[in-house]
Amino acid sequence: MNIHIISVVPELLDSPFGHSIMKRAADKGLMHVTIHHLRDWAVNAHGMVDDYQFGGGAGMVMMCEPLANAIEELNAKHNFDEIIYLTPDGGVFNQHMANALSMKKSLLFICGHYKGIDERIREHFITREISIGDFVLSGGELAAAVVVDAIGRLIPGVLNDETSALFDSFQDNLLAPPVYTRPEDFRGWKVPEVLMSGDHKKIEEWRYEQAMKRTEDRRPDMLNNEE
Repeated sequence: MNIHIISVVPELLDSPFGHSIMKRAADKGLMHVTIHHLRDWAVNAHGMVDDYQFGGGAGMVMMCEPLANAIEELNAKHNFDEIIYLTPDGGVFNQHMANALSMKKSLLFICGHYKGIDERIREHFITREISIGDFVLSGGELAAAVVVDAIGRLIPGVLNDETSALFDSFQDNLLAPPVYTRPEDFRGWKVPEVLMSGDHKKIEEWRYEQAMKRTEDRRPDMLNNEE
């Protein structure tokens, strides 16, 4: 998968993709992330990419011209399946969306900043708008890192155990059940006996029961909104 990200603060994205699972994905050649500085398409020698909003009001707006030129130039080279804008008023990101996007070949992410981007860019170029929650960040860079991480770990071969992602929370509209590791007895706190039984059928039944209970207790809305 090829992922491109347009940002006015590209330095914010150095760390998320340079370590752990995302680095492994890149090293294996399974996912390539390229970060572009929007100022490379600035309207003047001063690197101008934002301006005051028409009608007045606080905050600057990312301009049409740099974004349009960047999107058109990159899309001509890569033919993106989706051009995604990270914004607080987008559709709320979830596991179902991550699964769908992980099947794509080429994605472009636009990181909003300041008061956002000129609405005409949204109208004419953006194919999907994503929010990671009902709150506002300083920019879309951290949101882009979250979304790309959630997508990238689903690509076959990225995780050492390819079945691991299938049992994550939200994959089957349930939260994941409790997990345990050694020692079996720590300070008198013991691992449930069923997990030590070797009976895989009983273990799967226990895990399903625990997942149902945890979801009912913590996220009953998930059970009421099954797709």
